[in-house]
Amino acid sequence: MNAPYDGDRAQGTGGPAPSQGTAPGTPVPGQVPAPAPADRDPYVQDAYDHDPYRSQDLSAQDPVAEVLYDRASHPPPPPGTYQEPGPLYAAPTSPSYAPDPRVWAQTPPPEPDGPSRHLPYGDHATTTEFVGVDSLVTKAADEQPEPDAFAHLYRDQEAAPRTPAEDVPVAAPAPAKPAGRAASLLKSSALMAAGTIVSRITGFLRTLVIAGAIGVGTFNDTYQIANTLPTMIYVLVGGGALNAVFIPQLVRAMKNDSDGGEAYANRLLTLVVVLLAAITTICVLAAPVFITMMSPKIASDPHQMDVAVAFARYCLPTMFFMGVHVVLGQILNARGRFGAMMWTPVLNNIVVIATFGAFIWAFGGFTTSGVNATTVTADGIRLLGVGTLLGLTVQALAMLPYLRDAGFTPRLRFDWKGHGLGKAARLAKWTFFFVLANQIGLVVVTQFATWAGSIAEKQGHPGTGITAYNYALLLWQMPQAIITVSVMTAVLPRISRSAHDGDAAAVRDDISYGLRTSAVAIVPCAFAFLALGVPMATLLYAGSGAGAQNIGYVLMAFGLGLIPYSVQYVVLRGFYAYEDTRTPFYNTVIVAAVNAAVSAASFFVLPARWAVVGMAAAYGLGYTVGVGVAWRRLKTRLGGDLDGAHVMRTYARLTGACVPAAAVGGGAAYGVTQWLGSGVVGSAAALVAGGIALAAVFLIAAKRMRIEELNSMVGMVRGRLGR
Repeated sequence: MNAPYDGDRAQGTGGPAPSQGTAPGTPVPGQVPAPAPADRDPYVQDAYDHDPYRSQDLSAQDPVAEVLYDRASHPPPPPGTYQEPGPLYAAPTSPSYAPDPRVWAQTPPPEPDGPSRHLPYGDHATTTEFVGVDSLVTKAADEQPEPDAFAHLYRDQEAAPRTPAEDVPVAAPAPAKPAGRAASLLKSSALMAAGTIVSRITGFLRTLVIAGAIGVGTFNDTYQIANTLPTMIYVLVGGGALNAVFIPQLVRAMKNDSDGGEAYANRLLTLVVVLLAAITTICVLAAPVFITMMSPKIASDPHQMDVAVAFARYCLPTMFFMGVHVVLGQILNARGRFGAMMWTPVLNNIVVIATFGAFIWAFGGFTTSGVNATTVTADGIRLLGVGTLLGLTVQALAMLPYLRDAGFTPRLRFDWKGHGLGKAARLAKWTFFFVLANQIGLVVVTQFATWAGSIAEKQGHPGTGITAYNYALLLWQMPQAIITVSVMTAVLPRISRSAHDGDAAAVRDDISYGLRTSAVAIVPCAFAFLALGVPMATLLYAGSGAGAQNIGYVLMAFGLGLIPYSVQYVVLRGFYAYEDTRTPFYNTVIVAAVNAAVSAASFFVLPARWAVVGMAAAYGLGYTVGVGVAWRRLKTRLGGDLDGAHVMRTYARLTGACVPAAAVGGGAAYGVTQWLGSGVVGSAAALVAGGIALAAVFLIAAKRMRIEELNSMVGMVRGRLGR
């Protein structure tokens, strides 16, 4: 409690005397009443007194009020404000602001600009921390925040800790401003995007080497079907569940289990290993059945059927290592380690590139060898098959050092009962149906595409089958994999936590952030594929012969479908965060039904050469319908608010900037192609000229439209470059 000023010791020595003729107790205007005599009972009041309870007598008030004097709000005055101590019994000189020494809790002097060298009670100015009574009284009932159980998930995203602000103004450097949530997500997304970019680049190099070794015609179709089978079966059996269901479950296990979720993760890993080992064995034995199901046209040709079955028996075991890689990657993702899952596929691509490079070295390139299903040797099939299997094996085993660095030790645990895996399996039921519907649509497209490609190749149009479809799809999905997947992989654990806490506003904000941030790259890339698809394909697949141009037409047809495809991916993450897998299933049924129906119509209506082009357009159309359904359902789930106006404004502005950019860029590329031809040199020149024109017009238009997200991304890039 602050002590009264020293003048209290000489109370009354300097006080003015009462005026003559004034009754005792009668206040005099402009004068503070004298204190009551010491022998008077303080509890006996004069009922006829002008102020019987001394409400106007400050010296008679309860001195406890002085305790509430907030020292933090009123720091001690600077040097010179207080008088230097004088003789013990000498009356002090009245200060300039003239306090009344009889009044408790005097009004303090003006607050200083800096610390005082003189503090009461012997405190030191540089070490004393003032905690105001106001803060103690007003915040006494506040609950202390509980420790964040998810803090260890995001250690690689944490910025420098915030320095607590001091109440006493001390001359010190300002604390560094910590990075916000968006900056942390951008940092993690940038790490994953870098790994995905390298993975996708090496993946394209792989497709180029494959096309250079076995072409893009029907022989490559047999390899594509055999290599697609393990992915389809794996995703159908458990891949969708691992990606969509078990991430939230792993996060909850890390939050609730005393061991940080390690036992749950090991049980999940054991379950995946046992399940995939059994399924892989069955599928290898049933390879002819799967080939017939995927392409009756190939099964009708004995030579193609034998080659496809041989490829399938080498490729199907890759689903086992694919599943191990994914579950280990999800364990790392749940611990905030996002890079490993994006970087290890580079090793797979390198192994496959080396394999097909060895095939070219041993048997020659496709333009010289003209290899097909009737001329390929058993050694050639064995080389390609073993190399494909070895690539996935290396990719899965490369995850082990990352797990060791994260402090996780893989162990087989068969105590599955009663540890939450049953709940995850029930959730995965609808994910299974989700993937089943999607894969049925893909099987329909594969059957019609291989059929149309076989007919078109006999008519002199190679590169119009399932190989062209898959190669164009791979190139078309690159922006989605680099931008949208990277952003949402970092955001998904946060969305899962917000959904678990019932914070619909946080889920909405993260969904909106993912949509708007990814749109900055997705929308321009979609229009770039539409405007520059042909020179892209003819440049990349020039070594595969005349079929490269047809791949470009398929890529153009995919083009604008990239926008709804990306939006659909982001929106479905909201349902998975709430452990709702039934709604995505119904939504995917709609997408698959539209895709299959329009693809079938394209096969029967369009000429064989253009049938696959129509199927590519059907892919985007299906996702356009699906987005409309999923958006309304998620909006209802989040209480009728999905930040739609903000999101639609961003997409509309980006589209408005891309339309003139695509027109100018496509025109420039077409003019260069007419001048230099569609060879390697002409395609490269057309791609450069068209790309520069498209980018320049887009940036100018986007700047005038003041697209906030684009400006933020440009600022971040400039900051990274140090400009």
